[in-house]
Amino acid sequence: MFTPLARALSVAAALLSATMAIPAFAASPVIDAAIADPGRPAKDTALDAERKPAEILAFIRLKPGATVVDVIPGAYWDRLFAGVVGPKGHVYDFMPDELAKAEHKPLPVQGSAPMADLPNVTAYSGPTNSFAVPTPADIVWIRQNYHDIYDPFMAPADVPTFNKAVFKALKKGGYFVIIDHSAPDGSGLADTNTTHRIDAAVVKKDMAAAGFVFVGESPALRNPADPRDKMVFDPSIRGKTDQFIYLFKKP
Repeated sequence: MFTPLARALSVAAALLSATMAIPAFAASPVIDAAIADPGRPAKDTALDAERKPAEILAFIRLKPGATVVDVIPGAYWDRLFAGVVGPKGHVYDFMPDELAKAEHKPLPVQGSAPMADLPNVTAYSGPTNSFAVPTPADIVWIRQNYHDIYDPFMAPADVPTFNKAVFKALKKGGYFVIIDHSAPDGSGLADTNTTHRIDAAVVKKDMAAAGFVFVGESPALRNPADPRDKMVFDPSIRGKTDQFIYLFKKP
């Protein structure tokens, strides 16, 4: 039988649990408008169901006026970033010199506009270890490529040096977003250059070493049916890999 005090504590705990279950950031009208923009290419909108942009953009705290850096950029996300941050915000596309060389691609013209219809997106490049952008960033984002920085084709990239450069480039209170394909727990770095996955525990350890604080994870791209042992380009799993979405904060 509950005493009045025990009953009160039980109710308080239930309320706290319910409050904690509510997402910290819900989708905003600005995010919804960016996703619904009729100017988005059809090839982009066809990916929305798979990529979950509404959930992810809300989770990373993206707001109008923000400065976002997309490391190893992709037009799909850059268009959405540009739409949300608006004319008072900016998106910097950062292409590492090492990756461009490995893929035999020309480096972008420094300070150029990679997409003519998006004047608030600017291209930059440089050595991974010297990562930097012209103005302090609110968000640095790297999607499905953090594991690549560990691989031989990115040499002489150094992961701890890169992470410290990201830390320096962020404003106080800024966020580092890392999305990547999950490797089996405990596998460390064994799969980064084979199945192109990384053990999520390695990422958390790297971020702690660089001075970041772990804020949380979005489950938007989790897939428990993924055995996490196949190459991410395998047709049976491509686009459906189990992916972690981690948010880290510069104190």
